[in-house]
Amino acid sequence: MTASIELPTGYPHPVVSALLGYLRDVTAELGIGLESCTLDHDRPISAYVALDTRLPHYPDRDVALLWDEVRGWAAAIETHSGEDLIVLRYLGGPAVAPPPDRVARFVEALHEDDHTVGRPDPVPLRTAGDAGELAALLRRS
Repeated sequence: MTASIELPTGYPHPVVSALLGYLRDVTAELGIGLESCTLDHDRPISAYVALDTRLPHYPDRDVALLWDEVRGWAAAIETHSGEDLIVLRYLGGPAVAPPPDRVARFVEALHEDDHTVGRPDPVPLRTAGDAGELAALLRRS
């Protein structure tokens, strides 16, 4: 189930409030708001954050951050055909929910074409499924 953050979903998922709090902190650090986000409650739980900027190598493509409970953050560009996003880099470990300033540094590195931050391939940071553990991880960030 995908839902806009601004609309009440009526779906009592145990992680939603912790994820909303984490996304609120991350988007504030990025200088955008929760209106830029959507959540997907299916497993793995995931979020999409639309960014207001473009990357130097992709000036005609929208940029987004993707987050999921297994791999954490990734940066992606939109396609022109409505197909799946093209993932450019993954932030990587050690935490699936790193501090917001680390996420902001990841975005900054993307704009600077700095490949020392993040990695090209996904690395599983945890196994999906334990809602209580995930909520605790999100609240600690």
